[in-house]
Amino acid sequence: MTNQTAASTAKKKSSLDKLGGQKFLVLIVIIALYLFFFAMSPNFRKYTTLVSILDYSYYIALMAIGVTFPLITGGVDLSIGTGVICYSLVGGYLITHQGFPVWAGMLVTVLFGIAIGTLNGVLVAIMEIPPFLVTLCTCMITRGLGSIIVGGFGISWPTAIQPGGWFRNIFKITLTNEAGQRTLIPIGILWVILLVIIMSFVLNHTRVGRYTIAIGSNKEAARLSGVNVKLYHILAYVISGFFAGLAAISYSAVFTTVQPGTGAGFELEAIGGAIIGGVSASGGVGTVTGSLLGVFVICLLKTGLPFIGLQANWQQIITGLVLISAVLIDVIKKRREVK
Repeated sequence: MTNQTAASTAKKKSSLDKLGGQKFLVLIVIIALYLFFFAMSPNFRKYTTLVSILDYSYYIALMAIGVTFPLITGGVDLSIGTGVICYSLVGGYLITHQGFPVWAGMLVTVLFGIAIGTLNGVLVAIMEIPPFLVTLCTCMITRGLGSIIVGGFGISWPTAIQPGGWFRNIFKITLTNEAGQRTLIPIGILWVILLVIIMSFVLNHTRVGRYTIAIGSNKEAARLSGVNVKLYHILAYVISGFFAGLAAISYSAVFTTVQPGTGAGFELEAIGGAIIGGVSASGGVGTVTGSLLGVFVICLLKTGLPFIGLQANWQQIITGLVLISAVLIDVIKKRREVK
């Protein structure tokens, strides 16, 4: 028993070391990409471009934090992309058409995300339906539901100068100097970093995190060890839904109008960021910090490629190639561990 424990500890330490190395590599890639776009385009060097990168990163990063947990269990959550739009539309509709205070609309937005996450978790963990199929179905449901609720029209949450517009200051504040010049301060990144720290602690130092990793590593072994696999499996999807709700709020705060029928593809950016950051496509391995770093690779490509004249189709191709490379690296690492 002692030898097995020592072997397990050594294997876990080896995995953590490899994750640390991958995170360092991803950080180098982020720096290299930024310097490349900085050198290639004078417009990319503007402060407003940095603000745009961060604006794009908020909702993707929040989705990535949440989806890290289902991915580590060996599953996936494809509903978060259209879910972000659906939850944002519902919250915005209640505020602008039903007279709800902004805080109540924000609360409903998050609760809606939790509800869909719970539904996903129950169908996956208890009904034992494949996660891909379950979350693909709820992806379609949320996409259609949001459009039905708002009647097919776009929804605008209160602007910064309207009553209730205070919520936009959570992610970006405007400072005006004596000459009347305005400067945007993207403080949302501080909230994202705080949430990454909290969820990193949850994943690495709490029962929820340990059991999430255990389920992804060997579900049957976790069950035989006395872990309530179904409960913690559901919790992984609840966490994903919760962060999708937070992402919906950040999306509403950063963008002027939320359009129904959109959001498809957001989940791929979040999942791709997580995988680039070291979350194993087969489960059992990953960190929240790595997911955040991976998201910045995606956001830099998304923001920087247009500055060097590449059209949207080329942006998708290059991003896809980066994701394939990340998955191949994960597969190679797994094969080496088996050997």
